[in-house]
Amino acid sequence: MTSTAPEALEGQHPVAAPVAESSSWQQRLRRFGYVPPAGEPIGLRERLVPPYTRPSERTWSLLGIGPGAAERLWRLTAWGGPLLVTAVAGLLRFWNLGKPHAVIFDETYYAKDSWALINQGYEGAWPKDIDKTILTDPGSVLIPTDPGYVVHPPMGKWVIGVGEKLFGFEPFGWRFMVALLGTLSVLMLCRIGRRLFRSTFLGCLAGLLLAVDGLHFVMSRTALLDQVLMFFVLAAFGCLLLDRDRTRARLAAALPEDEEGVLRPDAEIAEGLRLGWRPWRLAAGVSLGLAAATKWNGLYVMVGFGLLTVLWDVGGRRTAGAVRPYLAVIKKDLVPAFVSVVPVAIGTYLATWTGWLVTDKGYFRHWAEDHDKAVGGGTWGWLPDWLRSLWHYESEVYTFHVGLTSPHTYQSNPWSWIVLGRPVSYFYESPAPGTAGCPATAKEKCAQEVLALGTPLLWWAACFAILYVLWRWAFRRDWRAGAIACGIAAGWLPWFLYQERTIFLFYAVVFVPFLCLAVAMMLGAIIGPRGSSERRRTFGAVAAGCLVLLIVWNFIYFWPLYTGTPIPMDQWRNRMWLDTWV
Repeated sequence: MTSTAPEALEGQHPVAAPVAESSSWQQRLRRFGYVPPAGEPIGLRERLVPPYTRPSERTWSLLGIGPGAAERLWRLTAWGGPLLVTAVAGLLRFWNLGKPHAVIFDETYYAKDSWALINQGYEGAWPKDIDKTILTDPGSVLIPTDPGYVVHPPMGKWVIGVGEKLFGFEPFGWRFMVALLGTLSVLMLCRIGRRLFRSTFLGCLAGLLLAVDGLHFVMSRTALLDQVLMFFVLAAFGCLLLDRDRTRARLAAALPEDEEGVLRPDAEIAEGLRLGWRPWRLAAGVSLGLAAATKWNGLYVMVGFGLLTVLWDVGGRRTAGAVRPYLAVIKKDLVPAFVSVVPVAIGTYLATWTGWLVTDKGYFRHWAEDHDKAVGGGTWGWLPDWLRSLWHYESEVYTFHVGLTSPHTYQSNPWSWIVLGRPVSYFYESPAPGTAGCPATAKEKCAQEVLALGTPLLWWAACFAILYVLWRWAFRRDWRAGAIACGIAAGWLPWFLYQERTIFLFYAVVFVPFLCLAVAMMLGAIIGPRGSSERRRTFGAVAAGCLVLLIVWNFIYFWPLYTGTPIPMDQWRNRMWLDTWV
């Protein structure tokens, strides 16, 4: 049977020609698992454009499927598998989406700001204690015309507002679009994982893990901005991955073939070829601009992904035969890469402020004119008033964010996120027996909670998976592991710069898809590399399958805490595995 494990695709990353003797540093790294280039070389075409793994003829014959039907079925699974996983994720996320019928956690800000933004182009200054009226009689609620001071860019609120416009100013309406993006992110991850690992099985496995992650699930059913940010970050990564494959295919098409039709490296072509129009990298620039226009930590992702796509260009040109790949990229690719990402992202970011720009009542909308009247002009008076006003607004928001140190019951340090040290309770009530879904036979009040908690077994497995991908990137030179590590680092490490700030575990949802990719890659290694014995692969498949089943069971076990289902207090206590979860 053809292996679907990551090791089966060892030739995807650049591999030098075989050498008689490894260098001294390579010899020293052997003790850590580094495998220097050796043995029969993989073809250049396969290294530039790796094929997707297929089940062997023996597998099809055991299933009683002929060659023609096998080919059609294999092609069908490329989309059929991801769509099936996505359907399951969608059913879970949209089931009873309007419950609890309440304004939970920070929905009190984003649901109302989104409603004002989608209707009048700017956020209003809402009166206190308006939430109860919104829940009981939303039709009677008037949108305030006085501008409100908000501390996040508008894109995420535009997205939430679309759902409110479609389904009304009530919980289902303001959660609809977030649930939709959460569901679509599962589809994207299936396809991204398939392209990354060249395996439909591992791609669908990564998507399944995301579908049953508790944090992603809860964030898909809550009108907060972080899930929208996650969607655009994942979309940007997928676009860059598509761009990588297409540019390497272009390099392969330009290289010469020998008399036997074997592709040969060519330094002149590898260093001098212009890769031309790259629409997927432009799409990545748009996605990164939308991410930053949702929450500012999208800017760190832009930096990380920008570096990643440049290094991918270096790897492609080196594989094609470039002697000086970094110099070639600086000459041919660096400026187009910058233009495709940074200016495009900035333009996209500014476009999301259109509602604020075309109104007269947005907060700080006329700051520049008022400032000039007060001080008689300024150094930057030659810039458009709207741009100076927006810049002032952004600087005030930045000051607010970096100075946000007010203590909060559920705040946590980013060091503790990966082990789920302190989840966030979005909603909690204690219905009496026989009321609000609490069983009449309960001996005490029930617990009804929505807890932003990742599926524990998945996250704890991800701790080991992170170590695995870091090892594989450092000592096996596996670009896929490096890409996954980049996604995790870009979403997680920047928060260590603000450890004094009030921050929360649910910010980690941005890099949850990359945790799922890391676990899927580790599970592929557990299943076994290409060439392993049937006994080895059988034991590996059983071990990997057991871990996946335990993760699914763990999600089901915590389902009441993810959905706000009332359960007896003793059952709730049984689910408080750590004291810090209470």
